[in-house]
Order: sequence, then C-alpha cells, then structure tokens
Amino acid sequence: MSRIVITAASRVGCVRNNNEDMVFAYDKFVRSEAYQTEFMTENVDRFVIALADGMGGHLAGEVASADTLENLRFFVSDMPKGLSVSEVNKTMEVWLDSIHKIITSKGHADPSMEGMGTTLVAVIYYEGKYFWINCGDSRLYRLRDGKLAQLTTDHSLNTLRGEKRHSNIITNCIGAGCKHTYMDMVEFTDDFRHGDVYMVCSDGLSDMVSDDVIEQMMINGVSANRLCEAAIEKGGFDNVSVCVFSVM
Repeated sequence: MSRIVITAASRVGCVRNNNEDMVFAYDKFVRSEAYQTEFMTENVDRFVIALADGMGGHLAGEVASADTLENLRFFVSDMPKGLSVSEVNKTMEVWLDSIHKIITSKGHADPSMEGMGTTLVAVIYYEGKYFWINCGDSRLYRLRDGKLAQLTTDHSLNTLRGEKRHSNIITNCIGAGCKHTYMDMVEFTDDFRHGDVYMVCSDGLSDMVSDDVIEQMMINGVSANRLCEAAIEKGGFDNVSVCVFSVM
C-alpha cells in the first residue's frame, strides 16, 4: 500500500504562442495550469500518470497530445482484468499501433493538421504492477537516496549518433509522418520503493535546466510548477510541462 502525492504543471513558456504539451495527472488533464492531488493505491486497481509533447503547425500539436492522453486514459481503464505482464505488454503495443494510426489519419484528413504528432511518457499502474512507457524524447526521472537518474532513453539523433547539435530532432514519436512507431516498455514493480520521487517532463525542462539543478530542486521537495518556473527563468524557449509524484 502506498500514498501517491502528485503535483503537475504545464506552461506555455516565453516564446511559443500556444501550449502543445499536456499532462494527465491521475484524474485530471493539465495544460497551462498547475494541479495537485494525492490518493492511496489500495483504493484503485489501475491509474495513469502521463505527459505528451505535441508537434505540428497551427493547433495540430495541441490536438495530438490531447487525443493521445485521452485515448490512453480510457484504454487503460478498459483493459481486461487479470492480464499477465507479457499480456499487458502486448496489449499496450496494440494500443500504440492504434493511436499512431488515429493521429496519422487525422492529420491526413485535415490540411491544417498534416504532420501532427506527439511524444509520450507514462507510468501505468495495473493490478499491483508498475510499468513505464516511452515514445520520443520526453523523460521519466527518479530521485532515490538523493540521486537523480533518468530512467527513459531519448529517441533522438543525439542518443542515436551522439550529435548534440541535433538534440532536438527526435527519431520516434506518435504520428508526425513516422511510417512506424515503437515504445520502450518496462515493468518495474520490484524496483518501486517508498521514499522514491518520480518526475515526467517535456524537453522544455530538460533542455533548459541541467540534471544537477533538477536533482537539487527535487531534493528540496519543490513542486512541478516551480520546476516549470526554473525553465522559464532560463528563457522558456519551449512549452514546459512537469509532473512530480512521490511514493509515501
């Protein structure tokens, strides 16, 4: 049994005109606002904490991130009971293929939405098991015993080739003209501990604020909104979204 304490925030930043990021924080979609909540895992058999960083012209990125998170929320809620770990993995792969086709088709159907897509990073709790998934360059971090670690691997040219000058070019996402998409999925139930603090974020945070600074801020127990403010204080060149959840 665990108490999960969540803070979430999503900000447009200082340069962009609209916010293409979105967070789903257990029971609320968060965009251009801050939110906090908490709950006991004994009272639920599944939940989702997720973040999507949309891309595309006009309002396309906003639509892609929102559609993906809404679809994920309801999909996990409707998953059959009693699935094994391997069955959850296969079920989520089917979902990824489905949402990729939905976002791609929506882009083809409306010229203003052409090329829209989104990243996705999420933690999923299903009947006592914890999973994380990742598609793109949004990140999942964990603070344990005062040390911050990035759990996900960016799907980017920087990771693939070590080309830091192209660190913002992603090699995988949902939609956005990608012929195929994939996701990393890890079951980490045995490594889920009381006292850990997890954070999902868009690159609006990780590109602007160093891991060392993020680590110290998380040690100090700052909220997701304060982490967003740190990125904005550095220039806020992109939308910035964060969800921090502590395991008590």
